[in-house]
Amino acid sequence: MTPSAPGSRIAGKLGLTDRVFAGPRSRKLLAAVEAGLKRVDHALERELRVADSLADATSRYLYEAGGKRVRPMLALLTAQLGDGATERVIDGATALEMTHLGSLYHDDVMDAADKRRGVPSAHAIWGNSIAILTGDILFSRASQIMARYGDDAIKLQADTFERLVLGQMHETVGPQEGDDPVDFYLQVLSDKTGSLIAAAAQAGVIFSNGPTEFEAPMVTFGEKAGVAFQLLDDVIDLSADPDETGKVPGTDLRAGVPTMPYLVLGQRTDAGSVALRARIDDGVARISDGADPAILDDALAELRDHEATQATLDLANAWSREAVDALTPLPDGPVREALTRFAQAVADRSS
Repeated sequence: MTPSAPGSRIAGKLGLTDRVFAGPRSRKLLAAVEAGLKRVDHALERELRVADSLADATSRYLYEAGGKRVRPMLALLTAQLGDGATERVIDGATALEMTHLGSLYHDDVMDAADKRRGVPSAHAIWGNSIAILTGDILFSRASQIMARYGDDAIKLQADTFERLVLGQMHETVGPQEGDDPVDFYLQVLSDKTGSLIAAAAQAGVIFSNGPTEFEAPMVTFGEKAGVAFQLLDDVIDLSADPDETGKVPGTDLRAGVPTMPYLVLGQRTDAGSVALRARIDDGVARISDGADPAILDDALAELRDHEATQATLDLANAWSREAVDALTPLPDGPVREALTRFAQAVADRSS
């Protein structure tokens, strides 16, 4: 497979050039970020090569399928608060993107997802064991890159990886007695998605020798924006257009993985909502027993138009606003403007 152009990968539904880098003050910043993204892409292509022929093919599979490169973009943005896209910034962004890629291999196995980024998932081609081991290879490669830069870089990688694993573990086990399902799920999103985006935002400052007082705000910003990003992904998962998601509509719910619209639906007590929730639960149970996943088509279409899905969009916007609020300590300028637009864009990828 031939990788698509970096700019097209990132723009996608996020609308990078039109939304994050809007305005005359952003032209120079956009050029710096695009140049850095090309360097990250070259680094990914280099670092993902493995001497073993099978591992080489599987490791590059999802990279070559595309992707938005949100995390490297964010690291390159926050690096402009320091010395810019130094070699350390490029390597840090590369390592975090490889960590993200590795997590996708594992997620697709656990979620039994058939497609990722518009292509068959890795486990659908090579089986669960090879997909899991490929994710492990990417995690180890990412750690090798971070190890070049000492204990602080290794700790950033290790702490982030621990939160990714804990988030996935908690999602797998589910809320326990006494846990509020919505609050529990928001914590899962903070760990699974927010932690890695927060690490990218922080890494840009750290590896560019940026002011240390900006690190904590960038962690808060990244985590809030990451949760907003995933909440909107839960809405997009219900999209009737597979071209928008790269997956069959409702993939997560068909596999029995709760998403925020489903959880919010469970809080509603009107007869229609209760009945819809029961139909979804019944369909998931029947699919797990071997029924055709298409039996949920009508119920998921109804959920897509339900008030619970709009409530999820509202929640995504609330987390986006909190991300913007975290930028208060940053100086006024194109970086802060772009980060503000980034937080707004991840919560609204409809245009």
